Amino acid sequence: MSELTELYQEIILDHNRRPRHFGALAEPSHRARGYNPLCGDEVEIFLRIADGKVVDATFEGSGCAISTASASLMTEAVRGHSLSEVRGLFAGFHHLMTGKGEGAETELGKLEALAGVREFPMRVKCATLAWHTLQSALEAKVASTESTPTVSTENSPP
Repeated sequence: MSELTELYQEIILDHNRRPRHFGALAEPSHRARGYNPLCGDEVEIFLRIADGKVVDATFEGSGCAISTASASLMTEAVRGHSLSEVRGLFAGFHHLMTGKGEGAETELGKLEALAGVREFPMRVKCATLAWHTLQSALEAKVASTESTPTVSTENSPP
């Protein structure tokens, strides 16, 4: 195993054991729930968006190490970025996971730790669940918890 592969595995394991920004966000401006019916992974994304930027991002849920690490790394990556930058990160991450679409030019930093997931197609939806839920949250402004949209990997591309 190469040193880079070992480093990436350490990053994934660390974010799974000690997920960053885990927990509900008080008074989020945007939120959405995500569910992967193939494996049972669940995630809820909470965002506070102000002046066109993601000021805060947190998540709750339960799932495998890949799902949890992806949500943890994602919340770190999107904080402080404009909505267009966040959409660029989504495109870049989607390209990293599937090799399809645009986004190869996007600098992903620590998110590249999940690149190895691409070799295991059944796990790609675990890694992209939080990202599709983020997309849904960006489209939905929260009025109440009853109106929180739910996205399923069953209906989303990888």
